[in-house]
Amino acid sequence: MERILVSSCLVGRPVRYDGAAKPVGGELVERWRTEGRLVPFCPEVSGGLSVPRPPAEIVGGDGHAVLDGTARVRTDGGADVTAEFLRGARQALDAARRTGARIALLKEGSPSCGSNRVYDGTFTGTSIPGEGVTTALLEREGIRVFSENDLAAVASLLETLESG
Repeated sequence: MERILVSSCLVGRPVRYDGAAKPVGGELVERWRTEGRLVPFCPEVSGGLSVPRPPAEIVGGDGHAVLDGTARVRTDGGADVTAEFLRGARQALDAARRTGARIALLKEGSPSCGSNRVYDGTFTGTSIPGEGVTTALLEREGIRVFSENDLAAVASLLETLESG
């Protein structure tokens, strides 16, 4: 059975920077939960950040740039939290490998988990195309990452992986 690494906030755990969750409902997610496919994980908490915590954004690029050492992750107060984001990304990769997850369902817009967009580092609510730190690392290692807006694509890939 294929496993899915999933952002903890998407399954109702209050781990976001503001202490909230962003649960995704629906028949697909409930079925995957019942089947035992979901592997909840929060890279920011696992990387050593607290709940709640100051908001953070990538300054100077996206998650790939952070992995390459050309961008940093900073809080709205200017604190550098790049090391925690990198640690959390590595732990997410370890969790995926440990459970055999080849798919990840991660929170869009997050500096860790965004798969299509991240905020631009100005703390003005402006997003740019790009990926978060964890998404970038997982994809570099061959794990397919989807946002909560792409549940049908996750279901399709699951079907393909399990029928082939």
